[in-house]
Amino acid sequence: MDTRVNIFKTEPEAIKALSGLENYLKTSALTNIHQELIKLRASQINGCAFCIDMHTRDARKFGETEQRMHLLNAWRETTLYTEEERVILAMTEEITKISNHGLSDETYAKAASLFDQHYLSQVIMAIIMINAWNRLAISTHMQPALEKA
Repeated sequence: MDTRVNIFKTEPEAIKALSGLENYLKTSALTNIHQELIKLRASQINGCAFCIDMHTRDARKFGETEQRMHLLNAWRETTLYTEEERVILAMTEEITKISNHGLSDETYAKAASLFDQHYLSQVIMAIIMINAWNRLAISTHMQPALEKA
């Protein structure tokens, strides 16, 4: 699969605009683990190999375990994730799969009971952000770097 247009080079102002939201999220109240769970789960759903690779590496740096990363696509079937993480993962799935029904009232109400309005807003923005990056990477065939043995 050949890489397509390099939007980072051809449209640096567009990337700068996207990066502005990404940089804001880095300074938000969202924990690093919450951010990486959002990024990994959305990237799994969207099938973005580049982003799955990147955010698996990042999650490890923040202390995420191999077991939880391997089980992320079956998070409903395990007790390894906290109540807060479970609602964040449900939100990630529902917002990422927006054409199904979007963020349900049930999931939103659960999130609103666990998080204040700022944290809830930041979770939503983080989900929107990774979906934008996934679409950029998939559309341009960005590839993960090959690991050396």
